[in-house]
Amino acid sequence: MKYTTIRYGVAAALVFAIGCSSSRQSNFAGKDKLPIDRKVDSVLKLMTLEEKVGQMNQYNGFWDVTGPVPKDGQAAKKYENLKKGLVGSMLNVRGVKDVRALQKIAVEETRLGIPLIFGFDVVHGYKTVSPIPLAEAASWDLEAMKKSAEIAAAEAAVSGLNWTFAPMVDISRDARWGRVMEGAGEDPYLGSQIAIARVKGFQGDKLDEFHIAACTKHFAGYGFAESGRDYNTVDISDNTLHNIILPPFKATVDAGVLTFMNSFNELEGIPATGNAYLQRNLLKGEWKFDGFVVSDWGSMGEMIAHGYAKDMKDAAMKAANAGSDMDMESYGYLNHLVTLVKEGKVSEDKINDAVRRILKVKFELGLFENPYKYCDENREKQNIGKKEFQDGVLDMAKKSIVLLKNENKLLPLKKSGQKIAVIGALANDKTSPLGSWRIGADDNTAISFLEGMAAYKGNQITYEKGADVALGEPRFMVETKINTTDKSSFDKAIAAAKQADVVIMVLGEHGLQTGEGRSRSDITLPGVQQELLEAVYKANPNIVLVLQNGRPLAIPWAAKNIPAIVEAWHLGTQSGHAIAQVLYGDYNPSGKLPMTFPRNVGQVPIYYNYKNTGRPSTDNPESVFWSHYTDIENTPLYPFGHGLSYSTFEYSNLKLDTKSLQKNGKIKVTVDVKNTSSVDGKEVVQLYIRDLVASVTRPVRELKGFELAEIKAGQTKTVSFTIDEKTIEFYSANKIWEAEAGDFQLFVGGSSTATLQADFNYSN
Repeated sequence: MKYTTIRYGVAAALVFAIGCSSSRQSNFAGKDKLPIDRKVDSVLKLMTLEEKVGQMNQYNGFWDVTGPVPKDGQAAKKYENLKKGLVGSMLNVRGVKDVRALQKIAVEETRLGIPLIFGFDVVHGYKTVSPIPLAEAASWDLEAMKKSAEIAAAEAAVSGLNWTFAPMVDISRDARWGRVMEGAGEDPYLGSQIAIARVKGFQGDKLDEFHIAACTKHFAGYGFAESGRDYNTVDISDNTLHNIILPPFKATVDAGVLTFMNSFNELEGIPATGNAYLQRNLLKGEWKFDGFVVSDWGSMGEMIAHGYAKDMKDAAMKAANAGSDMDMESYGYLNHLVTLVKEGKVSEDKINDAVRRILKVKFELGLFENPYKYCDENREKQNIGKKEFQDGVLDMAKKSIVLLKNENKLLPLKKSGQKIAVIGALANDKTSPLGSWRIGADDNTAISFLEGMAAYKGNQITYEKGADVALGEPRFMVETKINTTDKSSFDKAIAAAKQADVVIMVLGEHGLQTGEGRSRSDITLPGVQQELLEAVYKANPNIVLVLQNGRPLAIPWAAKNIPAIVEAWHLGTQSGHAIAQVLYGDYNPSGKLPMTFPRNVGQVPIYYNYKNTGRPSTDNPESVFWSHYTDIENTPLYPFGHGLSYSTFEYSNLKLDTKSLQKNGKIKVTVDVKNTSSVDGKEVVQLYIRDLVASVTRPVRELKGFELAEIKAGQTKTVSFTIDEKTIEFYSANKIWEAEAGDFQLFVGGSSTATLQADFNYSN
């Protein structure tokens, strides 16, 4: 294909710089072996200051490209800027037809013909939706999460997209924050491993037509918003920043992520978009990140509301100087950056650095070789929703389910001869399981729980709604109203329960009650669902509670009274099939919690890797002077790493090949794990370490390794871990990452409460 619309003078200069050719493809790409940096510099030399600033501008989709060209207003201005080459990226434009139409303007009607990059929130799937990221994290299966990201990338890529605003790697300890559904939970080690897997899944070994650029977000501290309230202030210590929050971000840099997104919050009193320490000093300096940083939606302008910028011009100056390379929908750069450079308030060197980074990613995506690389309508038709993708998200969904409780072996269900009452509005919902960030998918495309159960024909199933979770139909951009009054269907649900051998209650949060902007101060079952649960329990206590939710919930009454509880999250397109297969035992659950479940909201934030404090306990049971609550115990309802199986496992024979770790040395740790049941199963074997004395106080234990071990019934598997200096490094009082000499405790087991213990020491 020839791309010959370059203006002759510019084309000649570019051809001279990077190799002779007559086509646009060769003009921009140059010889295949020519280093990308030389290609980037050759393009940069041809650009005016205005065109450079244009590359730093990202617009949201602004008009129906199949309709008439906008004649006036904001859309018309955006259109003119697009034709002038003053747009570097578009977001929320999807589908090959629309993407091609806008790309055609960029490459065939602008002076230089620089291609656009098209971004979209492909967070846990595009049309075919995987479980929400928090649910995927519960699988502890890195290969499955990598595959899930590959599926999401492939469907997005064949739809014309080449950039996703994922993965979100924010560590959070606060279940009130709605966006916990989008991350990997509370632990920096698990979060780092998952972040790497997702980046590799999105980007692949090479950025072919089925892989896209990933974007690590939100840099940094967003998950520590005060009170768990979205967009709120963050005020944390340097210790917490480096030891808890930053490791997953650094892991994605090491994994080769192409882009970063800054966050809405402030850090040390400076909004992240204008934070030079985060973006220039740490990310681009110390970590040597060579991709580009995009702002979050309108975050540049929000610096005015923060009280950090006087006006949009001031905000643009501070963001550019701080290292925010691309402006998402603030218009600050486009309206003010040229003037700021001419006034000497922003150096052109900083502009050049930002544009180099943006052009580099476009070259790496192959957009200069072929601007229409992602625009094949036949490929789009052949791949959207194909069976391979459906099978992949079903596998991911089953692996994400966590069995929290199973008294009297109520599960798995018998496959015949039972009367089963299914109760709960969510059981018949085909949209809620898609979760919050599924804006590429269509409503009513998930397999509902009832549909999944209907695949099993041996039992008699009756269904009653019991109560709606929400008033009205929840919508993406609108506050979801919780049903706190309507109990009109309780009687029918109670009557059905009385006639049943087993009751399955599907309760929780609608998919649009979690996610961005959806923080909750009360994290119990929303609305009248707790009353419904207790009323049905009085009629028939033989209940399996299936939770569908996007955050840890406080369910102390259920934990005490309900015999079987299944954490099923929002599992995506194949939700109903996944849950039914687990309930009937065709899939043996192996998920473990990536985030602590509290007894009540008053314990939040609650997390396993807490500090011991100076008064962790008391020898006097009547004393009040120790770190505790007077009305509830300190322990969680369900701890980090907890999860049951239809198999049972026994840990023994913990061994260290040496108890003295030397500089540059290693310790091999082995433990025997026996499947003591008659059912083949998988167990997540977890390794935790405690640094007893250090230059700064350390957590009571930290996850430092895990293995998803498949163990046949009655068999024993020896699982091994390796401990070295890297394992025990932390951000010390010296403000560096280092391993300090001292004594350590080691714990191995099936959750963060593991009791199998050994000791070792390290000397350097």
